[in-house]
Amino acid sequence: MFRHIKEDISSVFHRDPAARNFVEVLTCYPGLHALLFHRVSNWFWQRRLKWLARFLSTVARWLTGIEIHPGAQIGNRFFIDHGMGVVIGETAIIADDVTLYHGVTLGGTSWSKGKRHPTLNDGVVVGAGAKILGPFEVGKNAKVGSNAVVTKEVPAGATVVGIPGRIITQQDKADTAQVQKDMAEKFDAYGMSPDMPDPVAKSMGVMLDHMHAVDRKLECMAQKMREMDASYEDEALPELKDEDFSAAIECANEQTEADVKSV
Repeated sequence: MFRHIKEDISSVFHRDPAARNFVEVLTCYPGLHALLFHRVSNWFWQRRLKWLARFLSTVARWLTGIEIHPGAQIGNRFFIDHGMGVVIGETAIIADDVTLYHGVTLGGTSWSKGKRHPTLNDGVVVGAGAKILGPFEVGKNAKVGSNAVVTKEVPAGATVVGIPGRIITQQDKADTAQVQKDMAEKFDAYGMSPDMPDPVAKSMGVMLDHMHAVDRKLECMAQKMREMDASYEDEALPELKDEDFSAAIECANEQTEADVKSV
């Protein structure tokens, strides 16, 4: 347990540029305090001293604003930044090098016993206010954007945003090593970055390309019909210009940038 605690303290320096020295981290980081309480309460929980374990977790909630059930399984180098309002359920499983921001909930969707909370694999980042609900897995190195609500499995390397959560980027499995390197060199706060593709603008662009292709096919068909029958007269279609859609696409991009900056 003491080895875990040493790694927990060291991980703060890797993921928070505001951390200055050991004493400051040990005395001024509520996320670390809640985790240290959990290490102890989980030790009691595993030895069937469940009331004592629950009491310690309740004390930790009073002191830090972070609620971690003593039955939750937490791996190495776990980091909670800011921390207020974080809730982690009894059957949640958190692997190594996971980062949570304030207001995150790892909750269940039923009252049945058994596995009912999510599993976060290595390197997962969960943005502020996000809710991950249900007994499914969030894949290795995945990111969950701020205020997202996720209720189904997330593939490794994916980025999920929105309500309900939707995948907007997904890293190829072959690039897992590169993902880990990028995470070490440039940490994307709150699980989001300004260069994320906007799904609305992308969808509109795909629809516009499709409509242009349909227009070309219709023109070709009309030309063949004119060649076959000189009396054929087709009605001219209104011209479809990309400029007509540019304002909507630009508005969607501006909204995405504003959402990213707001976090």
